[in-house]
Amino acid sequence: MGAAAVVAAMLVGAFFFMSGTLVTALTPHYVLGNMLLNGSYITNPLILSLLLGQRYARTGKELAIRLKEVEELSARTSAQEQEKQQLLASQNERLEQLVAERTAEVVGQRNRAELALTELRATQQQLIQKEKMASLGELTAGIAHEIQNPLNFVNNFSEVSTELLDELAEEQIRPARDTGLEAELVGDLRQNMAKITQHGQRASSIVRGMLEHSRPSAGEHLPTDLSALCQEYFLLAYHSLRAKDKTFNVAFHTDFAAGLPLVGGVGQDLGRVLLNLYNNAFYAVQQRQQTGEPGYAPTVRVRATYTDQQVQLAVRDNGTGMPAAVRAKVFQPFFTTKPTGEGTGLGLSLAYDIITYGHGGTLTVESEVGVGSTFTLSLPIAEPRRP
Repeated sequence: MGAAAVVAAMLVGAFFFMSGTLVTALTPHYVLGNMLLNGSYITNPLILSLLLGQRYARTGKELAIRLKEVEELSARTSAQEQEKQQLLASQNERLEQLVAERTAEVVGQRNRAELALTELRATQQQLIQKEKMASLGELTAGIAHEIQNPLNFVNNFSEVSTELLDELAEEQIRPARDTGLEAELVGDLRQNMAKITQHGQRASSIVRGMLEHSRPSAGEHLPTDLSALCQEYFLLAYHSLRAKDKTFNVAFHTDFAAGLPLVGGVGQDLGRVLLNLYNNAFYAVQQRQQTGEPGYAPTVRVRATYTDQQVQLAVRDNGTGMPAAVRAKVFQPFFTTKPTGEGTGLGLSLAYDIITYGHGGTLTVESEVGVGSTFTLSLPIAEPRRP
């Protein structure tokens, strides 16, 4: 539309220009021609100005429309921004509520977990104490049987000594005293008194060991003779089992290295470990014996060796042995292969803790089904080895 108007304006202007030129050339009255020529000069700019004004007006209208569209878009954007802010505020409020609820839930779970942990620890302590009391109960039968031996010796030697005193008194009132017989009777009395003292000390040692085993451990590490401890607790464990089963017998062999150094440890705790290892060995050989295997002889061997820093003690039995699956769990708390009521599953677990955590040593097991098992413990020495 604008281009057509411009072309028309130019054509009009050209018409005026040509008309003016023609009139000037043909008419003597050239004034009229000049006027027409001058009119052509004015018409063109005027028409262009009108066209430009029309275009500016149209452009202004378009700009006004665009401005209105921009204002509407800005209003919609502002509304969307407010809606977005409200949504974010709502989401933040919801998130804060969820965080508060989750925090309260976590705190509650933590409190319940702490309560459960406290109860678990209390239960563990009760079970450990129960295991200790069960161990003490097993010791009681062995101690009763073991202490009976020295008491029998004390009673027997006391009776014999009384008879010797009667003979000595009779000899002393005779007119012809036999001084040689009197000296012999006195010598026998001295020997009997020595035997009474020896076996009385043995009985005291057994009672002292029982008291040490029953009282809580003080945790004081002292130089300990492991070989003597092995002998003592073997007798206690053996007589404890014999008190339950009179038919049970086992061959006991020891192989202690000469000059075995003392180990640093708590005597009653190490005694509990040895007692548990012996009880497990006796149980294994007893189970195999009950199968009626021809030529089978229950045997337990204890071997002790040492290096410059460690004493190694191996307790080996020729019992039923253990498969790999059992060996992997044998030191886990509450794991037991014994029937219900015959084991708590804490014995070897406590033994492992006593040796590893309480004494800085190691406790391992090797076993083969149908051949036997070997439990080996290592303990640091308490002093330089003896010559």
